[in-house]
Parts: sequence; C-alpha cells; structure tokens
Amino acid sequence: MHTSLSPLNVTTLVLTLCVIFVNGLTDAPNSVATCITTRCMKLKTAVFLSAILNFSGVFLMSNISSEVTETVLNMANFCTGDAGSIPLCAALFAIVLWAVIAWYFGIPTSESHALIAGLLGSSLAVDVSVDSVDFGEWAKTFYGLFVSCIGGFILGFFICKTVLLIFRNIKRNRTEKFFTAAQIVASFLMSFMHGAQDGQKFTAIMLLSLSGAADTKHLHTPVLIICSLTMALGTVSGGKKIIKAVGMDMVKLEKYQGFSSDLSAAIALFISTVWGLPVSTTHAKTTSMMGVGYAKNKKSLNTTVIRDIAMTWILTFPGCGLLGFVITKVFLWIF
Repeated sequence: MHTSLSPLNVTTLVLTLCVIFVNGLTDAPNSVATCITTRCMKLKTAVFLSAILNFSGVFLMSNISSEVTETVLNMANFCTGDAGSIPLCAALFAIVLWAVIAWYFGIPTSESHALIAGLLGSSLAVDVSVDSVDFGEWAKTFYGLFVSCIGGFILGFFICKTVLLIFRNIKRNRTEKFFTAAQIVASFLMSFMHGAQDGQKFTAIMLLSLSGAADTKHLHTPVLIICSLTMALGTVSGGKKIIKAVGMDMVKLEKYQGFSSDLSAAIALFISTVWGLPVSTTHAKTTSMMGVGYAKNKKSLNTTVIRDIAMTWILTFPGCGLLGFVITKVFLWIF
C-alpha cells in the first residue's frame, strides 16, 4: 500500500538530488581528472561514459554487496515520517552548503564525509545522547579513511614502481598507445567504483527520506537513473575547477602514471565497498595520485595544494557536523 509523500518528504528528496549534484561538482571529476589532463579522452566523452559507469557501479555492486548502504542507514537513528524528515533535511542542507563553499575555492572536498558528519550533527541536535548514534557503524568511517588514504598512497606507489620496472627497457613512444588505452580502462574502473561507493550512500538517504511514506522497491531503477544523470550534470556544470586542481595543480602525471593512479584508487574503493566501509572517492583518488607522484620524484608533488586539500578534509567532520547540528536546531524551531 502506498501513501502520499508529505511536503517534508518531497523537500528531502529534492535536497538529496542537490547533494548528488554537488557530488558531481566535487567528487565525480576525480574519476576522470587524470584521463582528461593526460589527453586520453575529451571532457564530454569522459563525463558521458562516467555517468553510465556510475549507474552500473550502483546497480551491480548493490546486488553483490549492499553493506555500505546498511552502514549509512544504521549510523544514526532518525524517526520515520515528518519527525525524521526535519533533521534529515537539515543534514542535507548542511552538506550542500559545505560542498559548494569547497567547490567555489576549487578544493575537492568529500561529500561522503560531509554526509556522515552532517547526519551525526543532525542526529545529536534531536537527541544529545549516545543512544542516537551507532558509534560501531560510525567507526567504519575511520577504518575506511585508513584504507582509502594510506591504502591509496601505498597502492599508487607500488603499482607505479611495478609499471616502471616492467617497461624499463621499452622506449616511451612505443608504450604511448598501450597506456592511453590502459588509462581509459582504469578510468572506467574508477568511475564504476565511484558509483558503487557514493551511489550506495545516496540510496541510503533516499530510503531514509522515503521511510514510512512509500514502497521504494518499484522506484529503485528510476532513482538510480536520476541519480546518475544528476551527478553527470554536476560534473559538466562545474567539474573543470576540480579537474584542474587534482589533475594539473597537485601533481602533473604522464599516461602511465594516470593509469597507475586510477587502478590504485579503484582497487582501494573495491576493497572498501566489499567490506562495507563508507569511504571518500576523493581521498582514494588524490592519495593514489600522491603515491604515484612520489614514486617518480617526491619533488613533483605540489605541497601547497596538498596542504589545502588536507586541511579541507580535516575540517569537514567538525565543520559539517556543526552545520548539521545548528541548521537542525533552526529547522526544528521554525517547523
């Protein structure tokens, strides 16, 4: 039996789409940044294919393992109906605000961690007690931080070193075509895993926003299509700033390095997704690029850009958590 959506449910769904859009602004460009800046693919082609693979990642990986969705659903206790929609709306509003600020300055922040921090802050604003948060599930975020950052860097370093060792006696111009194709494939894998990770988080938010209001099973495929298109639209609308910051300013990569970076990040994301760890695709991609850059020459890394990105990551948890808390208090007072 279906029940009609309340205005708050509708507002929550709209805000969820806004979060997906800004994810396209800030996270999705990381999937194709190296592939574009090394001139393996053109921007429009890369974005179009990335949208398809984002959809495929959500659909296929959700059927293999939906642990990430379950983790996000269990992190905080939201009531069903309007009582739960108010703090959820506030959390989503905080995420959009935080992400747009980071996008404006061209810094690739993490919507994944903004989402988790915003949900935590909103949940505590409703019920300031340990019962409102499942810290066991929330701790998986920190495990994921280790896997995505440390794992991404280490994988990037060793895969790049392995590539250099295998092709050490082959002239660079003879490997150009191979690494052009290899990087495109690795970029596709990265896009696929981006959809698998972030798509499952947004699926969880959709389920929370529709909880008690409708049967969501028949909406599953249409929601996936809408999410993918919204994310692609966000990438087209403002992804160039992030592509420049990640693919050009932080470290300049050649094709074999771009291949090593994308493959490393995709592996780190796959491991995290199977283990049910909600991680940041931004963290996995940028740290793998750092590892690849360090493998060739540590001086090739732009420490100023890395410092700015790291500072944004550090500030995301307290900053977005506080925004979620304050905005929830304001929404509760208004409504």
